[in-house]
Amino acid sequence: MKSHETFVKVRYAETDQMGVVHHGNYPQYLEIARIDWLEALGISYKNMEKEGIMLPVFELNLKYHKPVTFHENIRVVTRLRDLPNVKIIFDYEVFNEQGELVTSATSVLVFMDANSRRPIRCPKFILDKLEN
Repeated sequence: MKSHETFVKVRYAETDQMGVVHHGNYPQYLEIARIDWLEALGISYKNMEKEGIMLPVFELNLKYHKPVTFHENIRVVTRLRDLPNVKIIFDYEVFNEQGELVTSATSVLVFMDANSRRPIRCPKFILDKLEN
């Protein structure tokens, strides 16, 4: 399926006392990459919200392979696993400046009606963008 690369520079505030990125910051990197990927396809979270569509994270799995340190430029590769129905699944690989895999992850998000807070099918306008 479609993939996209996003680059993020590690900020000092994201590191812990050991000088490595605190594990709790990786979900932010994944979110930055996911939003960047969607925007590259012409899909805006802001516009989805205006249309009454929410896309909360339902499940998040991460595996840490190597540490990342302050000021490194990491590369996050985001891939869509399959065309979505009610759920949309993304796979991620995070690489350090040497090109080594440092983290792998998967996130499952659910399309939801903002008013009823009930799951809905992926809107057609999003499917159209993903299929082209």
